[in-house]
Amino acid sequence: MDERYWENRRTIRRYEPQEVPQQLLEDLILKASHAPTTGNMQLYSVIISKDAEARRVLAPFHFNQPQVENAPVVLTFCADFNRMSKWCEARNAEPCYDNMQSFVAAMIDTIAFAQQFNTLAELAGLGCCWLGTTTYNARQIAEALKLPKLVVPVITLTVGWPADGGVEVGRLPLEAIVHNGEYSDYTPERIDRLYAEKESREDSKRFVEENGKQTLAQVFTDVRYPRANNEHFSQVFAGFLADAGFMKGQS
Repeated sequence: MDERYWENRRTIRRYEPQEVPQQLLEDLILKASHAPTTGNMQLYSVIISKDAEARRVLAPFHFNQPQVENAPVVLTFCADFNRMSKWCEARNAEPCYDNMQSFVAAMIDTIAFAQQFNTLAELAGLGCCWLGTTTYNARQIAEALKLPKLVVPVITLTVGWPADGGVEVGRLPLEAIVHNGEYSDYTPERIDRLYAEKESREDSKRFVEENGKQTLAQVFTDVRYPRANNEHFSQVFAGFLADAGFMKGQS
């Protein structure tokens, strides 16, 4: 692996029209399936959307981010206890996975699988954009992809050959995320130091100015991820999880 891969990796939102070969996709997915998994159950599935019409249908559920239609491939990674449950039933075992604990296990498996694919795809020269919008409209995505009960869309990746150098978004320093032995809480002085580089970036300053805010933190709390939206989509997703069969035993 190129030692500079990590510092050079970019989010890619613009793609060449060139097709991504199905064999390459399947090879990367096979390799990604060796990611760590709960109890070796592999509690995930992935839906490959390459047809232009299929991508057009999905786009509104990702708030019409242009890369959904412009990428040659959209991958929807799903937490999947349907397959495991049907295997149990076919082997005279009673499945017991219609609960929140099971969903959390499947979600963790799915995220590990998706991230492994993301890394392998980028090392193969492809570009990816990780869409965090999937759970916002999980019900509509599930309907479009004909997902049965116990299958929940969790993460979406757009994939293709990069048309440009992508977006370098920066990361917090190592000190911000590492705690040795026990959690070391953050003092105001430490917060100032850890977020100094992020707040001083030109794109961060532009976000603050464009949104009429005083600080970058206000852009997150007031514009990008406000309380009203968080609470609304929490209720929507909880309702979908119940309909998908994962909330048995919840009060």
